[in-house]
Amino acid sequence: MTLESFEIVRVLLLSAIAFLVAFAWAPLLIRGLEHWKVGKSIRTSKDAPVFAKLHEKKRGTPTMGGILVWGTVLVLAVVFYYVTPFLSPDSLFARLNFLSRSETLLPLGAFVASAIVGFIDDYFNVRGIGPKGGGLRMRHRILIYTVIALVGAWWFRVKLDWDLLHIPFVGDFNIGFWYVPFFLFVIVATAFSVNETDGLDGLAGGTLLTSFGAYAIIAFAQGHYDLAAFCGVILGALLAFLWFNIHPARFFMGDTGAMSLGVTLGIVAMLTNSALFLPIIGFIFVLESLSVIVQLTSRKVFNKRLFKSSPVHHHLEAIGWPEPQIVMRAWVISMIAAAVGVSLVLLDVLI
Repeated sequence: MTLESFEIVRVLLLSAIAFLVAFAWAPLLIRGLEHWKVGKSIRTSKDAPVFAKLHEKKRGTPTMGGILVWGTVLVLAVVFYYVTPFLSPDSLFARLNFLSRSETLLPLGAFVASAIVGFIDDYFNVRGIGPKGGGLRMRHRILIYTVIALVGAWWFRVKLDWDLLHIPFVGDFNIGFWYVPFFLFVIVATAFSVNETDGLDGLAGGTLLTSFGAYAIIAFAQGHYDLAAFCGVILGALLAFLWFNIHPARFFMGDTGAMSLGVTLGIVAMLTNSALFLPIIGFIFVLESLSVIVQLTSRKVFNKRLFKSSPVHHHLEAIGWPEPQIVMRAWVISMIAAAVGVSLVLLDVLI
């Protein structure tokens, strides 16, 4: 078996293992979340009347379901890493280790760190702590995730000695100090765009699935096999999450899932030096975020709402689209966008 063939097996096998592990403990997590009464709170009708009317039936559904994804990824990474030294280097189990300093230590660390912040925000939200009982203030969340992104930017510049920006179909450029603000923008923007998308059953999970799948292919094509395996583990855990999150959802992802997965997606895009392709691969996230920006701008400048509710998936709900229809169509669009994005990345290498 060639190296490439084995690496394909490794990625697929790790994805399957992650799915099985996550699927096995998901019912326990759901029961635990129900026991601790960490149900989703819905904004009041005064603050968001359209949203409140559409989602009142979801009040009390357990949130923090993102624990299933990052918890599974963290456990598998730790188990494979620490068990490997006790096994024969040629054994299959030993070769499943995907934790490496150059490829996966940073995204895993950022994944867990941002997940913990998201967990705290979710906890404050369900317990009614914070401004209007809504968890951390937006500026505090931006500050915290900016700090996490700064650590990532420092890792790239100091540990990896990296300041190279790839301009599609043009070339690579060393941008020095400017790499730091660019890194910050990519990570924070991706995190909040994914968070905006997490509003319907299965919407964020399905679109994240296609994005991480796309970057698994890109990482593999670049020879970053550990990074591809890392994306594969996330894919498997996300599939298990989706099993319980599709309409009607047994639990929601929460900030502990959406924000951390957004941060991780941005870091993977930077590690593959294909961040400028991310708006194509994650087209749905861009669309959702733009709809919020347009709505806020229109209200501030013209005192008029362009959408009945934002992000755009809530507008589609308000005009009568069934929730599963919105989600499934978003999945289809995200699949096509991911396919186009991966094709452009690979063509960029060839041309």
